[in-house]
Amino acid sequence: MIRRISTKWVLTVLAAVLIPFLGFTWYVDQRIGMRQSWDVVRYYLLSMAEDLATRVDEEVRERRLDIELWAEDPNLEYALSDLGEEVLALQVENRIDRFIQKSGDFDLLIAIEVDGRAIASNRVTRSGAPLPADVQRRIETYDFTSEDWFHRALAGDFVLVDQHRSPLLHPEDAPTEVDPADYGVGFAAPVQPVEGARPTGIVYGLLNWDRIQGGILDSKSPEASGLRGLIGTDIYASSYAWLWKSDADTILGHEVKQIYGMRVSQPPIDLPQLTRAASSARWGMFPEYTFRGERKNAAFKRCASVSEGGLGWVVGIGVDNDDIYAAVSEMRRVLINASVLVLAIVVLITVVIARRTTRPILELERHTRRVAEGDLDARIAVTSKDELGQLAEAFNTMTQELQANRARLIQAEKEAAWREMARQVAHEIKNPLTPIQLSVTLLKRAHDEGSPEFESILTRTVEMVRRQVDAMRRIAGDFHAFAGEQRSDPVAVDPRAVLDEVLSLNEAWAADLGVRARVEGEAARVLADPVEVQRLFMNLVQNALEAMPKGGELTARFERRGDRLVITLEDTGVGLTAEARERLFEPYFTTRTHGTGLGLAICKRIVSELGGELSLEPRDDGPGTRAVVIVPALAPDA
Repeated sequence: MIRRISTKWVLTVLAAVLIPFLGFTWYVDQRIGMRQSWDVVRYYLLSMAEDLATRVDEEVRERRLDIELWAEDPNLEYALSDLGEEVLALQVENRIDRFIQKSGDFDLLIAIEVDGRAIASNRVTRSGAPLPADVQRRIETYDFTSEDWFHRALAGDFVLVDQHRSPLLHPEDAPTEVDPADYGVGFAAPVQPVEGARPTGIVYGLLNWDRIQGGILDSKSPEASGLRGLIGTDIYASSYAWLWKSDADTILGHEVKQIYGMRVSQPPIDLPQLTRAASSARWGMFPEYTFRGERKNAAFKRCASVSEGGLGWVVGIGVDNDDIYAAVSEMRRVLINASVLVLAIVVLITVVIARRTTRPILELERHTRRVAEGDLDARIAVTSKDELGQLAEAFNTMTQELQANRARLIQAEKEAAWREMARQVAHEIKNPLTPIQLSVTLLKRAHDEGSPEFESILTRTVEMVRRQVDAMRRIAGDFHAFAGEQRSDPVAVDPRAVLDEVLSLNEAWAADLGVRARVEGEAARVLADPVEVQRLFMNLVQNALEAMPKGGELTARFERRGDRLVITLEDTGVGLTAEARERLFEPYFTTRTHGTGLGLAICKRIVSELGGELSLEPRDDGPGTRAVVIVPALAPDA
């Protein structure tokens, strides 16, 4: 077995291909895999931190714009002025209630006079429920002059009040449980009827903190899921975000709600290195750290500062190291599976190539024995152009020369007869074979893609194949049609229906070429053989499609002129040369590298037998060719 050429070939290819591939796989796993995973994770964390910081800043800007728009509201300005009326304040409260429910972001929206007294506020919660009576009483009786933000806003500044538990909603300072919905961010804007003038009041809004924690930090970035295929299936799920105060030390938001307000640099968290890193730059990676027994990596990004309209918060995003290693392990599994697959493919291909290489040698041995026994008709099929193919050709040449003297004349006559016959049969049989091939291809594509229309496509394909097989069967009996000796079976035929069928048979081919077909006008019936009419249209349509290899438009028009039917087929193809127009209907003349050149000659004969005329000419409105068929038409009542 080891002496066989095929076995030696397999072993050689395995040694030459498989060993380098295994080495490359090891290198990718050990050198590239780990580094790429860390690079991707680093990119993921930095991108996520920037994305979350941007979203936080956008949220603050949007809510600030809400309060500024309220501060510019004419009705609210009038209600806060000395001329304001109680009825107008009530209208403002109604609008505030609608805003609170519609936005779903603010817990409170209050209009405050310069003396620190609220004149209008929401009376409903974000969900539309009535605001508790004790909260309404605190708003009505609260002295806002005790708040620092009130005086700063009264001085003409827009004031942001960092995360806090509002005394208007939660008078108790020690909640039993930490709930993000108990916190808020304040926005205070001065109401100035004239720019630069002393404010007539203040608009104060309290944004519910759950909008930041639940709406941004817990959801992270929706675009991040696009990286999951690169860094593993679990890393995105295990990553979490947090938010620190501008001092880069006080926790404002975290998935673990119990650490709200704790210091990062102090126990029980005790990670001062994170505080130092976030204080030294606006954006970057934290040093690797351990939190709650898990080794982690994280990135941070500072939000807009106070001077930029923000609060200078620090957004962080972290991930467990175990998940990073899981991504590397996943890559290792992929490499191992790929190695096994490549090994199987290499062995399979090598075996196939070895057999293909030795098969011609065995075939040559068998035919040599036939020649030795006196069979000079032995021929080897040449399937390649390499040395084995040349050897097969030399063998065939030898056997041909051995029998040339006794068979040259007979063989020449046979070849001439068969060549003429094949030339004509090939052209006629090609027409039904082309749609059969295209339809079967379409059927296979529908089967492979699991198309819901597979059954209907199968039915149409079987019916079309049956019709085309019948047509090919008739070709054998109509072979002498070109000589005009065929017995036709004329009936009343609708040429447009026949053309529609021909276009349907060639629909897949036209679609592959990018050709659009259009039929206009109503046809009159003619007295003709339906098979001949189909052959006429099949030749003209396929000539048009072959003239448009880069796509185009095929237009067919039917027009009755007295007792004649005029059929025009126009394409936007390459057109006809002057030489081609002079020899179009000559038998065996063709401008293509394939075909016998009988198509248009047969078309000419078919139209002449119908008593009509056929002409081909260039289009006068652009590139392409126009085929005009004029045949006698039957009377409508015939």
